[in-house]
Amino acid sequence: MRSGKHIANPGSALGEAIGASLEYAVDNLLENMAEQLGHYYLSSGVRKNKSGTRQKRLLLFDNYGNNYNIDGVIANELMQPIIIFETKYIRYTKHNRDKGSWICTAHSAIRRHYKSVRNSIAILAGNWSKSSLAMLQSYDVTIFLIPFDKICELLAEYGIDFNWEEKEREKAYNSWHTYSMLSSERRKDIGQEMVAVVAPQLTERISALLDDSIPREIEKVSVELTSNLGEVQFTEFNRVENAIDFLHSGDLDSIFLSTDSVSLFDPPPAMAE
Repeated sequence: MRSGKHIANPGSALGEAIGASLEYAVDNLLENMAEQLGHYYLSSGVRKNKSGTRQKRLLLFDNYGNNYNIDGVIANELMQPIIIFETKYIRYTKHNRDKGSWICTAHSAIRRHYKSVRNSIAILAGNWSKSSLAMLQSYDVTIFLIPFDKICELLAEYGIDFNWEEKEREKAYNSWHTYSMLSSERRKDIGQEMVAVVAPQLTERISALLDDSIPREIEKVSVELTSNLGEVQFTEFNRVENAIDFLHSGDLDSIFLSTDSVSLFDPPPAMAE
């Protein structure tokens, strides 16, 4: 085993190790669950490289051919994606926007291409801000959160002090050293204990999403109109008839030249709790 003194950035090394343990445990949970429900869980590519070997990265595409490296997907017998997954651990909130924005951009683009996708799920661990969580929810991403305090509590049971400040390098060294002394099985246990925090709710959600006996109903109708000048009008309706009436109104001036359009002086929308 390498001691903490041989690691240039022990804090980062420990964070990566914790994240890897979490991803391993999530993959095991989802693979077993998908198999039980007659589906397939994939965390690597299904296409082959020019050499004939299967791609390591799981790449899904948007309507323009851009690819996105996704952590995991549950697919049906036709290999059509049903649920797409991201597993992300972050220690510092300064990384929230980058990580959260990527999930929003990638998953929304993928869902427009693969019409079979029923839900985007993010298993998030660490320090995630309310604003980042609200942003993800606004893109219809279902979140399962493992709080940073809970991670610290779990690691404390292994003698690892994980609650240090960014510049407390000595604590980071000591924590990495303690972690590096753990057996591979004990490291896997950490990931499994982290996943256990959200496992009941996660498995319940997946079971409901994969239940093909539930009859389809229209939950909402979204209408996006773009004028020849580039203005965008986005409206949602809870009934198909209301959307049809709106589209048949024909009064484009009242739609695009509305005086109730938001101005630069208006306050931002209230964040969802």
